[in-house]
Amino acid sequence: MVIDREDIITPVQTTNTPLSTDLVREFVIAGHGNLEKVRKMLGEKPDLLNEAYAWTETDHETAIQAAAQVGSVPVATYLLERGAPLEICTAAMLGRREEVEKRIREDRKNINSTGAHGIPLLPHAAWSRNLELVQYLFRNGAKTGSSSALHNAVTRGYYDLVVWLVENASPDLNSKNFQGKTPLLAAIETKQETVAQFLRELGAKE
Repeated sequence: MVIDREDIITPVQTTNTPLSTDLVREFVIAGHGNLEKVRKMLGEKPDLLNEAYAWTETDHETAIQAAAQVGSVPVATYLLERGAPLEICTAAMLGRREEVEKRIREDRKNINSTGAHGIPLLPHAAWSRNLELVQYLFRNGAKTGSSSALHNAVTRGYYDLVVWLVENASPDLNSKNFQGKTPLLAAIETKQETVAQFLRELGAKE
C-alpha cells in the first residue's frame, strides 16, 4: 500500500507553556515564508502552532493563515503536517479544488470565507494558478478581491490567470499592493514582459 505523504500528519506535542505576545508575533511573521525559522521556533515551542497574533482587536492571524495569505506552499504544507487546521483559504491557496468545492457544498456561506486581514477566497486561489478553481469560485459568488487576485497572479507570472481575471473579474488595473506597486510595475520589475505588454495594451499605468 502506498501512503501519500500529504496524508501523514505528525502533530506537535504541546506543553501548555505560556507564550509571550512578542514570540507569537515573531512566529506569525515567520509564517509569511520563512520555513527555516518556522521549523526552528516550532521545534523549541510547539504551542506556537495555532497561536494567533492580534494585529488589531478584530484582525488576528496564525502562522498558517500568514502562509496562505502570501502563497507560501512550503510553510503551509509543513504546518499542516504538524497538525495545523486546513481552512478553506489555505486549501484554495494550495489549489485543492476538491476540498474547496466540498466545503462550499456543505455550507454555501463558505464562499464568503476570508483569511488573514479579511482577504477573501479569490486572491488565495490565485496563488495556486489553478484556473479552474478560480473560475469555480467566481461562478459561485466569490466576486470580491479580484484586484488582489490580479496582483498575486502577476507576482507569480501566471499569464493565463492574469488574462482571465482581466477579461472576467473586472479588477482595477491600477490598484496598488501593500508595497505601493501597480500590477504593471510589478510585472516590469520581475521581468515578466508578456504580462507587462498585455497590461500596457489595456492602458495600465506604472
